[in-house]
Amino acid sequence: MAVKDLRTNSMIRVREVRLVDDEGTQMGIVPTTEALKLAEDRGLDLVEVAPQARPPVCKLLDYGKYKFELEKKNRESKKKQKVVKMKEIRMQPKIEEHDMNFKSKHIQEFLNEGNKVKVTVRFRGRELAHTDRGRMVLDRILGMLDDGVVVDRPPAMEGRFMSMILSPSKGSAKEGASRDQPQAEEENS
Repeated sequence: MAVKDLRTNSMIRVREVRLVDDEGTQMGIVPTTEALKLAEDRGLDLVEVAPQARPPVCKLLDYGKYKFELEKKNRESKKKQKVVKMKEIRMQPKIEEHDMNFKSKHIQEFLNEGNKVKVTVRFRGRELAHTDRGRMVLDRILGMLDDGVVVDRPPAMEGRFMSMILSPSKGSAKEGASRDQPQAEEENS
């Protein structure tokens, strides 16, 4: 539940609430006015933590501190999330060997960083009659990459484009990152 959704003190407009005090002790069902007076006496806030319950559950606590703790938990959970980006590499069916090697190295770098890669072959004009060449290009690219690659979506036509989506296998992204670090350390020494 978002912090903004919580009602506090005079915003709570029900007759009775199920009250939990600041030590976590259940105080039972109490009239709201009595709960507000108890909160005021202790220098705390009355916060509705479970509005969907009948009667709503309210706690006596320091609302500012509670809000800060919730935001801190949200920040921590966001830090642990891994954002996977989708990178795209485009080429044509009549790509030269050097260009293919160059692009396959970029694809491998993106995969080692933990990103997904969409490899696209663009057909222009009469090239559309030879979609088999585009599939051969995508198969060759796949052959140039390390074994730590998972094909999320095999080559398929989408209008004038043939594309496939690749992603790193579970362990390969971490291995790639750890492989890059020792090299950087050797350069520094």
